[in-house]
Amino acid sequence: MSSVFHRVSDRRLPTAVSGAGAWITDEAGRRFLDASSGGVAVCALGHGHPKVSAAIRDQLDRLCYFHGSVFTTRALEELADELGQGAPLGLNKIFFVSGGSEAIETAVMLARQFAVETGQSSRTHLVSRYNSYHGATLTALSLGDNTVRRAPFQDMFPGTSSKVSPCYAYRDQRSDETAEAFGERLALEFEAHILERGSHSVLAFIAETVGGSSSGALVSPPGYLRKIRQICDRYGILLILDEVFCGMGRTGVLHACTAEDVVPDLLAVAKGLGSGFAPIGAVFATSAIHDVIAKGSGSFKGGFTYSGHAIACAAALAVQQVIRTENILENVVQQGARLRSRLNDRFANHHLVGDVRGRGLLQAIELVADRSSKAPFGSSVAARIQQESFARGLLCLAASGTIDGVSGDHVLLAPPFIVSEAEIDEIVSRLGDAIDAALHAPLKRT
Repeated sequence: MSSVFHRVSDRRLPTAVSGAGAWITDEAGRRFLDASSGGVAVCALGHGHPKVSAAIRDQLDRLCYFHGSVFTTRALEELADELGQGAPLGLNKIFFVSGGSEAIETAVMLARQFAVETGQSSRTHLVSRYNSYHGATLTALSLGDNTVRRAPFQDMFPGTSSKVSPCYAYRDQRSDETAEAFGERLALEFEAHILERGSHSVLAFIAETVGGSSSGALVSPPGYLRKIRQICDRYGILLILDEVFCGMGRTGVLHACTAEDVVPDLLAVAKGLGSGFAPIGAVFATSAIHDVIAKGSGSFKGGFTYSGHAIACAAALAVQQVIRTENILENVVQQGARLRSRLNDRFANHHLVGDVRGRGLLQAIELVADRSSKAPFGSSVAARIQQESFARGLLCLAASGTIDGVSGDHVLLAPPFIVSEAEIDEIVSRLGDAIDAALHAPLKRT
């Protein structure tokens, strides 16, 4: 019996022994096509890359770790310089952490310390959106809306946050409403919400630029985030964008917010930053936030033991250099378009698929019991689809709770940035067969 406290204990997990490109092999010799980039959109470069492996070995031979309050390292400085080249205008200070949850925690702490040091101590309230996911720490869970993961801990959440509507066009946009009008309505709802709470008490608004695992790749309507930015500016509220899942190239641009023509005050990234070669995340901050703290108390009161870990920084630096020098994002754009096209070909007219959505290599389909009413299944079908996909050698992310944290199902696809045309076609083919088997219904193809 294993001594590991596994994340799941209701089944025996197979053992993965190797990976190459978009493929994983287990100890039984079975090969799996990874349409999830390591399960949760992490492995941007796929599994294994000689340049990244060499960079890790080189850093390990020179220096593995020292606390960031005593020394800086070349790996840390060079990674910050590399990321600064592609950062949204004004986000020129970067704080490194060990993952996405820490990035969200750090962004919130930076926002709060900035408010305190600028004499705005009354700003303690955080506004987020329903259908979101922001991480697994208590603060991050309180900001997110994953009902199953929140349930055991919700009595311990800080009582300083509230939620507004998500950008869920499939279910919430009215038939007589344009996409732009839908976005305007949501922005006005946000403004009314903060005025009701008292705008002087609101510290920050936090949102996923493109939805991740909980919502199934929800995309903002045109102009929505620009209106949110304007409202935040009007009332002195900081804008935090969570690109842990959708950032670092996943949607076809390095930072998803640039496609929205929006620059937040704080931008959280992780996952694709280090592509799974080492645990790392980061928060981009404006000079205004950095300078207030640097010239005030002189030190950020957050941070973690492994913030700016030299080996993690060396790995991430190599990953980002490969993505830039080998024009990897061009493949994301091309294969993202192909993935969307193939999903539409296979599922757009399927009587149990209500919506196909996403951006770049972050695409999702939402499953429904009835297309005309958009009614969800009475019980989750995600687990069955996950099982049938696995049996066919496909690794994807099927999830339930899409609508309200309890009901609704979707399948999320987030293959590695290096995925090929043939692999895209194989992903959709295997997923179609898996859904066919799980739902016992033949697919209607266009």
